[in-house]
This record gives sequence, C-alpha cells and structure tokens, in this order.
Amino acid sequence: MASAETCKPGHKPRLLLLEENEPGEDPTVQELACDGSMSPSHPEHSPEKLHHWLSSNHICPCGPRQYAERELAHKLEELARSNHELEQFAYVASHDLREPLRMVAPYTQLLAERYRGKLDKNADQYIEYATDGALRMQALIQDLLTLSRVGREPVPLQPVDCNAVIAEVVRDLEPTISESGALIQFGKLPTVPAHPSEMRRLFQNLIGNALKFRGKERPVIRVLAEPAGRHWRFSVTDNGIGIAAECQANIFKIFERLHTRSEYPGNGIGLAICQKIVEQYDGKIWVESQLGRGSSFRFTLPKGVPEPPESES
Repeated sequence: MASAETCKPGHKPRLLLLEENEPGEDPTVQELACDGSMSPSHPEHSPEKLHHWLSSNHICPCGPRQYAERELAHKLEELARSNHELEQFAYVASHDLREPLRMVAPYTQLLAERYRGKLDKNADQYIEYATDGALRMQALIQDLLTLSRVGREPVPLQPVDCNAVIAEVVRDLEPTISESGALIQFGKLPTVPAHPSEMRRLFQNLIGNALKFRGKERPVIRVLAEPAGRHWRFSVTDNGIGIAAECQANIFKIFERLHTRSEYPGNGIGLAICQKIVEQYDGKIWVESQLGRGSSFRFTLPKGVPEPPESES
C-alpha cells in the first residue's frame, strides 16, 4: 500500500485493486490513493484491462480461473445467439424464396410445352435454360430449408427403430434401386433416441449418394451398426467410385461438389444435412474411402433410449 511518506511533489501514485464480487458478477476496480483514500477507479481501468496488464507482466491476479470461465461463458452465449440468428435467417430466406418460384417454374414449363418447335432454335434453347434453372433453384431452396429445419423439431426425442427406417428408405428409393440393380443389405440395427424424420433423412441421403455415385459394377450397399462405448457406430458402405484422399476433408461442407452437374446431379447440401443431424445428437460423422474402391460413411449416435412417460392412474 502506498503511504503519504512515499509521495513525491507533482506525483500521484495510486494502487489499483481488483475486488472480487459475488459469484456470477464482474469484479470491480478500486483506486487507492497515496493519502489512504479509496474510490472507484476511472472507467478506463476495466477489469479486462487490469487482468491483461497483470498477465502480460506475469502477475497472477486473484481468481483468474473464475474470470476466464465468465469470459468463456459470455463468448459461448454470443456464439449461440449468432448461430441462432443465422439459422433463423436461412429458414426465413429459403421459405420466402419459394413463393416467387412457384410462379416462375410452372410458367417456364408451360412455355416449353406450348411453344417448343414453334419458335426458332435459339428460343427453344433459352426456354430450356430458364426451365432448368428454375427447377434447380427450387431443389436448392428446398435443400436449404431442410438444412435449416434440422434441430427445430418441437416434439421430444423418441425411440426410433433403424430397421424400420431403412425399410422405408428402400421403398422410397425403389425406382433407382431397380434401375441400377443395386443390392441393399442391412443387419440387425439398434433403436436410438431421435426424431424419425431426421433419421429417415440421414439414411436416405447416405444410401441415395451410394446409388448415385456408383461404379460400373452392380452396386452393393451395406448398412451395419456396432456398439462403441455409450454410442452405436453405424456404417453405410458401398462399392462405388470412391473419394480421393485430398477431397475427404471438405465433402461435409455446404455446396461442396466434387463433380459437375452434367456428371452427377445435386446441390452439394446432402452431406452437410447429414453432419448437422448427427452432431445435434452429440455424434460424429466421417468417411473412409479410396478412389475407385468405394466409400464407407461412418457415424455415431447415442445408445440411450428415453423412458416413456408414466401413464396417469
């Protein structure tokens, strides 16, 4: 503590004290003058600046852990709010964009049906471009809407039988399966706590990709699950074209495409949807693949099944 005897003419030494408050409250900075009086510090002497000065001079202030925890909690709160705002924007934007397209797409298709061959060759090509663009935009907006809806289910989790989900997906993909002659195999799969619609979307995207990116051989797709601690580890394995090692880190990014639309259709959102679904259940998803030798998409989901609500007597 500075004393009056240490004061020199023209100088006003002072001591800044960081005072801890109640848990959950920010600390306050007090200023101790050389005459022994204490008063609130100038606003420029914030707790953050004082902590920074002490740390830069290798001085450990009281309660650095508590202060760091408060800072981390504040940053996490800001991040959660920002993510929520972005998801809300994506949902509203994709939902509102569907309305004008409902007018554009049908009328461009009507133009193509009624006037194909009646105008010159260039006109037919222009109408085809407009129709194709409108349909692709519709598909893109629908995929964005699906992505923004992941995790917004208002109903609680429920036990989902993955065997029943796979059976539904196979029925939905029957035309493509018949056309390609694909063989879909799946063993005894577990029941997991989830939303049925999201599990269906997850498996449909992964199996659909295996059918889309097939090679010259008859497609064989296997869906398996095995216990892995407190989780189930699923795998969707195919004998398709595979993925180059340098491309595997980016395939779960939104709009990431490894091929042109003329080679394989799609918007590059399907795997981003899969990742968002898996991660909201505290799971992980990754791929193991070799170019020309097929791919195995693996993901984890928790084992626990929520208890059914007790019936009122």
